[in-house]
Amino acid sequence: MTLLLLCGMTLMTGGCDRRSGENGQGGSNAAVNAASVPLPADISSGEVPPAGDATAGGDKGAFTAKLDRSHAGADLPDLIFTDPAGKDVTLDSFRGRPVLVNLWATWCGPCVAEMPMLDRLAAQYKGKGLAVLTVSQDTGEAGAITAFFARNKLPHLAAWRDPENGLGFHYATGVLPTTVLYDREGKEVVRVVGAKDWSDAEGRELIEDLVD
Repeated sequence: MTLLLLCGMTLMTGGCDRRSGENGQGGSNAAVNAASVPLPADISSGEVPPAGDATAGGDKGAFTAKLDRSHAGADLPDLIFTDPAGKDVTLDSFRGRPVLVNLWATWCGPCVAEMPMLDRLAAQYKGKGLAVLTVSQDTGEAGAITAFFARNKLPHLAAWRDPENGLGFHYATGVLPTTVLYDREGKEVVRVVGAKDWSDAEGRELIEDLVD
């Protein structure tokens, strides 16, 4: 059964709900939760916030992620997804480096809002070996993902894809974006469920602890 991903940025998670269905992929803002935070126009249309505007016009409601450490110590999964060139790769192949796995989709407003901060993390911590893998959960052809990166300046991120949603099923948080941090030994440290303000004190501490 194909995942129908329904976007509703809730106050609890600052993320997009994922629900099962048979009609394929949901569109932008396909189903907004009744207790939702309105998205600025640039984000809801799939445009990243302007450089330096990490919180999308100061809308802190977009960044209310929850930390889940209940899976700490779990191994990197040996699941197949595709690299930007379309070749198969596994998360386990990144063992030996600190890894940030971000599950996102082009139509998910909170995911889009988070992307500039992930791009900055990738640039800032490249020298410490951090692998920032933004793995799209968009289903179907890769065109939407390619177009997203073509129109948005995210030079330190790449169009990794998970067209069968294998990683989404594995982590099973029910929310996009979901970010999972792994240490150099390939052990899970924490899951970040919902969009995270990686520039705040908590976000900086999570990354600094990961790369040390």
